Amino acid sequence: MSSDYLPFLIQAVLAALITGFVIGASHFFGQRMAKNRIKDTAYECGIANDGLARTRFSVKFYVTAMLFILFDIEVVFLIPWAFIYREFLANHIPILGPVMFFIGLLVLGLVYEVRKGALEWEK
Repeated sequence: MSSDYLPFLIQAVLAALITGFVIGASHFFGQRMAKNRIKDTAYECGIANDGLARTRFSVKFYVTAMLFILFDIEVVFLIPWAFIYREFLANHIPILGPVMFFIGLLVLGLVYEVRKGALEWEK
């Protein structure tokens, strides 16, 4: 019975050791606060920050990010279809028409975004 739990025990011990090693290495090699530094400043790769931590981004950045997420999610919907396409063909279920309609809507949306200039950074 105890041999069933041995792989789990080994994995838990290794995870604890690796976690302790990483935390210890971070503490040992990490940033040390000097007298002239502010204690609560952001720490990025050992380089002192030059500006504010909260800078403003252009709206175009957010629009591009939202479009990426939108089209990325649409591609995720196509992956299951690609895996079960053969099964639908074997059962004589017409699936190509609805998927082509879906892809057509994606292309139509992309053409609309390109014409509106949503993907252009400089105007």
